Amino acid sequence: MSITRRELLRAAAGAAALAPLGCADIDAGDGWNSGELAHILPLVSHSAFNIKLSFREPLLEAPILRVGTRSFPGTRQDSVGRFWAFRVDGLSPDTEFQLELMRGGGREGDSLCQSWPLRTFPAPDHRQRKLRVASFTCAGGPNLQFPAMLFQPFKPAGYRRKLFDLILDQKPDFVIANGDHVYFDLPALDRLRENPLLNAASSFIRAMSAVFDPALPVLGSANEAALTIVGDDQIASIYGVRFRSTPIFFITDDHDYFDNDDATRQRVTFPPDAFHRDLRNALQKLYFPEFIVERELGTEIPGLSHQDGVQLSSHFGEIQYGDLFTGLLYDCGGYLDLGAQAGLFPIGVEAWLLKRTKIEDSRHLIHFPSHPLGWTAGKWREWYRDLLVSQGSIVAEVLRDENGNKYMWQEGWWNQHQRLVAMLSAQVERKPIMLTGDLHALGATRIERSGSLDLSSNPVISILPGPVGVGDAGWPSRARGVLAQTPADLVTTGLLGLEERNGYAVLQFDRDRIECQLFRCPEGYVSPSQLNVDVVARLNIG
Repeated sequence: MSITRRELLRAAAGAAALAPLGCADIDAGDGWNSGELAHILPLVSHSAFNIKLSFREPLLEAPILRVGTRSFPGTRQDSVGRFWAFRVDGLSPDTEFQLELMRGGGREGDSLCQSWPLRTFPAPDHRQRKLRVASFTCAGGPNLQFPAMLFQPFKPAGYRRKLFDLILDQKPDFVIANGDHVYFDLPALDRLRENPLLNAASSFIRAMSAVFDPALPVLGSANEAALTIVGDDQIASIYGVRFRSTPIFFITDDHDYFDNDDATRQRVTFPPDAFHRDLRNALQKLYFPEFIVERELGTEIPGLSHQDGVQLSSHFGEIQYGDLFTGLLYDCGGYLDLGAQAGLFPIGVEAWLLKRTKIEDSRHLIHFPSHPLGWTAGKWREWYRDLLVSQGSIVAEVLRDENGNKYMWQEGWWNQHQRLVAMLSAQVERKPIMLTGDLHALGATRIERSGSLDLSSNPVISILPGPVGVGDAGWPSRARGVLAQTPADLVTTGLLGLEERNGYAVLQFDRDRIECQLFRCPEGYVSPSQLNVDVVARLNIG
């Protein structure tokens, strides 16, 4: 089955009408004139920009981005002209550029929004003195049409926007959004639609209008309109234009593949099948930028491409900020392995991580995996073998195999964990640090021993930065009936006891130390206008 441009435009119009919030609220709150823009998310390196943006209505001609004295036509990302990408190379390091977005097609000079600044990172050999980074996880979730004070599986869009504004008030040089940017698990929704009572209640969940057909391609079919219902609701309406001058790096995890990490006798969800992988890739193509590759990652890294003259990586990336900081970012779901080569990421990615961690050419280095290290929630897709007795109201208990172990859990995942913590602890000049995603909590721990590995001479510090979009029903103690805990194979020293709170982390780097502040939101329902945060922990990492 194919779909014409006219049919797709009609479907997109219907999707916009049905989407809970769509792009209705994109005001950055600072008086900036967003014009016809629906959202904008930039990513930078020391010599390039990669910018994704969308408009409320399709454009028939490619828009033009002026960067200083140069002009770059947009590359259309969708079938109708709402979504565009701009890749800009050959830029000077540590330089602020003024950006102007203009209408193309013979109407050049017609501005589509107010101009805005964006700065490149310092060159890798530049002796950088300071850096400020913010990070959070799990900002996704549909904007449900229930009173938030009565039922709150996800935080309302206004709450998330206000929390983003509080993060930006910290003036970070860049932000890392670590996993679960959308929650729209297709098998769970199919089961919901099969239940007559729940299906009747779903009239209150307008995002349920996004129905996907695995027999069709994601882009260029009716699936594309369904995808924009989800993306407009959970990404465009949340981020809007507020991050236009603050680079933001998106790491993906299980829910970004429109599924949960489950293993049952009927279905094992990861590695994802072709349709779920295409959904994740199409979501990125439309809404958030791929990583810019400035230094060779290795030929075995999946997801590498050249687009508009810039080398990009979809799942695995590196941040270099002068000689002060290196960040390694990696998806722990999309290329998960089962069997002989089992790992939460491929062996080729592991080799890249080892190489970059071993070469201590920056003062500080942090790993940013999409899956947490140092805690277990008893889930299937974990590095840890722990089985926790679950009594949750939402998520069923993890299955046991015939030997009483976690069903389909892989010993190779633990072996990969051991190689990972060993490489981190082996650093000579740097502290081994991880800032992770996925787990709905704030926390910090120091791993002293892992199985037979003694890490006490340079313990691995693992930090949970806190989730943005999780509502009361989404905490591990509610969804799974258990609070995440220290795995049985680890010996740790708690730096911050686990707190099931929304929040985020801000890290301040200088040449000799790192200070990590963990910010938490109030418990329960708080209106966006009343939302504020307090510092729950201040960690000084020498």
